[in-house]
Amino acid sequence: SFSANCIFRKRHNNMIEVKNLYKSFGDKEVLHDISTVFEDGRTNLIIGQSGAGKTVLLQCLVGLLEPTRGEVLYDNRNFVAMDKKEKIRMRREMGMIFQGSALFDSLTVFENVRFPLDMFSDMTQKERDAQTQKCIDRVNLTGAENKLPEEISGGMQKRVARAIVMNPKYLFCDEPNSGLDPKTSLIIDQLLSDITKEFDITTIINTHDMNSVMGIGEHVVFIADGKAEWQGNKDTVMSSNNKKLNDLVFASDLFKKVKQVETERQK
Repeated sequence: SFSANCIFRKRHNNMIEVKNLYKSFGDKEVLHDISTVFEDGRTNLIIGQSGAGKTVLLQCLVGLLEPTRGEVLYDNRNFVAMDKKEKIRMRREMGMIFQGSALFDSLTVFENVRFPLDMFSDMTQKERDAQTQKCIDRVNLTGAENKLPEEISGGMQKRVARAIVMNPKYLFCDEPNSGLDPKTSLIIDQLLSDITKEFDITTIINTHDMNSVMGIGEHVVFIADGKAEWQGNKDTVMSSNNKKLNDLVFASDLFKKVKQVETERQK
């Protein structure tokens, strides 16, 4: 049973291990032999050019797409091999913030955030309301509970609140900063990073925002041409000699200069 105070519960060893993952659509191979580990309590970033296979990988992880072969292990449980019932049970451990995860226009912010609890939890009404309020407070939307989504800004905060209301072990975000101004992007990055640490969530963020890589990239997987071309973190990005990675990360003159300075400093 899902208790109202469990948002403060700590967990450990909720890692996701991807083993030799392939995905093809007809003759076109989109993912080729991807292996990586996404650890709990850390912000794990998947980066790459548009069309590199990032979103396909994320969709394979959450079961929206079936891999051609390979394994996706949630805490040593092979998600790919599960039957439909087991997959539905597993999905209750996941929070998702996808581009299309629009809010219901006719429901208030409070009702939108509470919606997953109304659908899936066996909490009492009082517990559901308390949990919902906690999540709204956590994303700094206190006072906006009774407003309709279009009446306030902070669309991404509302989605984050709804994604964490079920106290997920795993949180998946597809381009959470897409269309946001730089200041709001930083707020969302910090929020996702803080929530990951506080609740020991395994967070996987699909992004092409290089500020996110430098800010919260505790584990970074770079996908190029459907392969895991490079893996590291925000610190090792700076010293990497991988040409494809450098072309992506240091595409702007500003980042090129930052890398130059950092490389000189390390000498």
